Amino acid sequence: MSKSFDDILAKLKTASTKKMSVAVAQDTHVLEAVKIAKERGIVDSILVGDKDLIEEKAKEVEMDLSDFEIIDVKDTIEAARTAVSLVSSGKADIYMKGALESKDFLKSVLDKEVGLRTGRPLSHVCVFEIPGIDRLLFLTDVAFMPYPTLEDKKVIIEYTVDVARACGVDCPKVAPLAAVEVVNPKMPVTVEAAELTRLNEEGEIKNCIVDGPLSMDLAIDPEAAQHKAGALDRKIVGDADILLFPDIHAGNLTYKTIVRLAKVKNGNILTGTKAPVILTSRSDSVEVKVNSIALAAVVANK
Repeated sequence: MSKSFDDILAKLKTASTKKMSVAVAQDTHVLEAVKIAKERGIVDSILVGDKDLIEEKAKEVEMDLSDFEIIDVKDTIEAARTAVSLVSSGKADIYMKGALESKDFLKSVLDKEVGLRTGRPLSHVCVFEIPGIDRLLFLTDVAFMPYPTLEDKKVIIEYTVDVARACGVDCPKVAPLAAVEVVNPKMPVTVEAAELTRLNEEGEIKNCIVDGPLSMDLAIDPEAAQHKAGALDRKIVGDADILLFPDIHAGNLTYKTIVRLAKVKNGNILTGTKAPVILTSRSDSVEVKVNSIALAAVVANK
């Protein structure tokens, strides 16, 4: 089981090297991440975008472009369509955002002719390595789906379980989070969490253990769980692998709080697409981008 990003990288040493297509690759941080990913044997990459700008940005990070295929497309929208078509046609395995707006990148992902849509909703998974926690934590959805319905949450769990299993967590524990750990009809989030638990117990949600509703402390802190009356009767006692947030506000606030206040490592991918999609922010560090590439490569190999 992978307990760190180093473990994820170790898994890739015995896997086939996947190919990544980068849309509008003329971004310094993206190129630096692509360079590191190549050096570490994580992925090979095809760089799609303005060749002159790619070469200019590559010099800033001392990147030798002789090892990379470059497809010269000046227009950013057309570059994204070209890049995503490489994945949908099977010439690449992973799709990554470069120097273009997220909305334009997502348009290429959802393009009816060359995109990666499956007909199912898209979601987002963030994987954290946090000091003091003896496993990777999978947070979802913290960036994409604003107000998931019960059916959406079922799909999100299925997506995230697949990611966790690709990382070596054979039967991940899923905690549908709420402010409390008991069902309260006046708090719909708790009712939905209990329903997800029931669906798991009846075999409709597979390859995982779902236990909700759970408060955050019961989900991730064994000591806190032991001090709460009745907590030891739960399937999850501070040892959740997947944290399912009730909405984007709870998820995004938690995500940004962890990133800004703790020394952590993290990586992110979109799910619900035909192939792994990396949608990092321009403000994300090079390390986050490299971790996201590694996560996508593990999923692609699975």
